[in-house]
Amino acid sequence: MSDSRSAIFPLASNTWDEAEKAAIQSVVDSGIYTMGPKVALYEKAFADYFGSKYSIMVNSGSSANLLMIAALFFSKTPYLKPGDEVIVPAVSWSTTYFPLQQYGLKVIFVDIDIDTLNIDLVSLKSAINPRTKVIFSVNLLGNSNNFDEINELIEKKDIVLLEDNCESMGATFNGKYCGTFGLMGSFSSFFSHHISTMEGGCIVTDDEELYHILLCLRAHGWTRNLPKKNMVTNEKSNNSFEESFKFVLPGYNLRPIEMSGAIGIEQLKKLPNFIANRRQNGKKFQNLFSSHPYIGIQQEIGKSSWFGFALKIKSEAPFSRAQLIQSLQGNNIECRPIVSGNFLTNHALKYFNYRVSGNVANSEFIDNYGLFIGNHHYDLSSQINLLDQVIKDL
Repeated sequence: MSDSRSAIFPLASNTWDEAEKAAIQSVVDSGIYTMGPKVALYEKAFADYFGSKYSIMVNSGSSANLLMIAALFFSKTPYLKPGDEVIVPAVSWSTTYFPLQQYGLKVIFVDIDIDTLNIDLVSLKSAINPRTKVIFSVNLLGNSNNFDEINELIEKKDIVLLEDNCESMGATFNGKYCGTFGLMGSFSSFFSHHISTMEGGCIVTDDEELYHILLCLRAHGWTRNLPKKNMVTNEKSNNSFEESFKFVLPGYNLRPIEMSGAIGIEQLKKLPNFIANRRQNGKKFQNLFSSHPYIGIQQEIGKSSWFGFALKIKSEAPFSRAQLIQSLQGNNIECRPIVSGNFLTNHALKYFNYRVSGNVANSEFIDNYGLFIGNHHYDLSSQINLLDQVIKDL
């Protein structure tokens, strides 16, 4: 694999300029390095940007997924208990799944749609049963799910919709931002994602009780970060000494650092332009590959934010995936599997309580014949043309 610093077509690229460097310096000068006022400002800006009532920043998108699942156990009327069933697509990142295992849930894997690469709606419908408590939808590689159809499937059912939106910041469906269709939605701001706060993630929700639970779970399960009147303890005492180390939930330390909040404020200002440029690159990619004889691409639902470009090698292609990868690497074009591929192939499954609903033929196909390359916040016309030529030369 080529070094990202020298790759012509890298998987990840730097989105910072002097504004982010100045933001870091302002935190250094303030002497407040752990979660503080900059994180709070970023959370407010993030919630406003995506049209949610509440946003909570954490140290990664993986932590955001963990907290979302945890929070559903600790509401006054819990949404989840051990053994409940959660439906997931068989293609996603590992930390979509691991919190489900860690909280003793039964994971129901269903196939993906071979075109959209998101959860297959026919398979989803077949998997729903009276034991289903959560559908954990994943917006893969910047592409929205069809939330009209998902909501129709769960209408009048006691089923919670969650979104893993870590790869799809800025994507929309019917004019509404992905990550805001479910009871909660997770976002990531890791280096290779749409914005970068070094490491970082966010959860958005409109539910006040869940917001308070998330605040508590994020920082040790203590009451310190809760408002005076809250939906976890009802009301905090006036004794600040006692409240400083009062633990009411079995929490974690998933707090972000203050620098990440300061960087996020600057990155969020640039996000509209970042997404616009990614979409222009997406159009170029679609124009070249939507009718390609040997390569299939991801079908766009709504308006994708184009995290990356998925390539699916058709059966009639005169080359193998291994040959394509070798040629890409030889031309300094970085590539990876499509997220985890078929997650069911991983040894970690031996620790899960799980079931596969139906077959996962599309996930298996992606695992064997799929790969993706990066997209970026700047013009990639020459790099996409190079990709086209590399494939033609095979």
